[in-house]
Amino acid sequence: MVKAAVFRGPQQPLHIEDVQLDAPGPREILVNTKAVGVCHSDLHFVDGLYPMANPAILGHEPAGVVEAVGDQVTYVQPGDHVIACLSVFCGVCEVCTSGRPYLCSGEATRRAPNDKPRISQNGEPIHQGLNLAAYAEQMLLHENAVVKIRPDIPFDKAALVGCGVMTGVGAVLNTAQVPAGASVAVFGCGGVGLAAIQGARLAGARQIIAVDTMENKLAMAREMGATHVIDASSKDAAASIIDITGGGVEYAFEAIGLKQTAEQAFRSLAAGGTATVIGMIPVGQKVEVDGYEFLRAKKLQGSLMGSNRFRLDMPRYLDLYLQGRLDLDKMVSRTGKLEDVNDAFRAMKAGEVARTVLTFP
Repeated sequence: MVKAAVFRGPQQPLHIEDVQLDAPGPREILVNTKAVGVCHSDLHFVDGLYPMANPAILGHEPAGVVEAVGDQVTYVQPGDHVIACLSVFCGVCEVCTSGRPYLCSGEATRRAPNDKPRISQNGEPIHQGLNLAAYAEQMLLHENAVVKIRPDIPFDKAALVGCGVMTGVGAVLNTAQVPAGASVAVFGCGGVGLAAIQGARLAGARQIIAVDTMENKLAMAREMGATHVIDASSKDAAASIIDITGGGVEYAFEAIGLKQTAEQAFRSLAAGGTATVIGMIPVGQKVEVDGYEFLRAKKLQGSLMGSNRFRLDMPRYLDLYLQGRLDLDKMVSRTGKLEDVNDAFRAMKAGEVARTVLTFP
């Protein structure tokens, strides 16, 4: 039995309960969770903005240590330190073999419906949220859900790379491929937005404009590399960006998941610019833009998990961290235990934190 935070339905707190994990099957591994970041995406499920089967275990930004492996596992062995990623890839489908493993449906990496579930409670299946179910003391995963990392990386910092850092930095470097000398705006300075700001700095952007409504987040954005900040609670962000740049930015990133900020990101573009929506805009909401703007060669695009090839990207980002070029330390606003998960959601909604990381003994 392992302790887990169980999601029983939207608009309800998670409940700390005992669940049962099956033994690792072919190509499966058992991982002892050491740290897991509390990501805004999970809050979308808790708030009911995105559907999630229940009962389920959420959590998708973890790092840990391999405890055991099943048959046919070749990538890891017990004792390996790993980051787990929701972009579980099969490696053989069309999107995987065309270089887009982040789009893999991952069906071949899951157990069949008639198989014994990976997670259960009193004989009833528990849904494995986003293929990981990381708000638990242990995770039962396909081996293609993890990447090996150096053992000298602190688990609470490594966990951030599993989603927030990969999503933000990857959107800049992989999805938009921002070139050196470009102008960039980032809407939202939470964990993903701060990662996007750092990605723009790593790319060599000459202007990095951070937009938020909270002064503490804008202050952190400056620390992460923003050259300008805009308090959107008192200013029209798009108009301010156009004024600062003399016509708009070449690249804009929306890192909140709101219709209005996605539209503002598009409006902030110069001719030929690209707006990338990173945030999870609630199901059913439409983003509206002026059709005329497409005649100015403006682009509006999405990004999923930073268009990652996580087994390549994540170790590289950790190297940048060790070199002092990617700041993960300041992104951890607070730490807690599994039992603190609901308070972590509260602090996130209140704008008190960039990231809360839950740690395990």
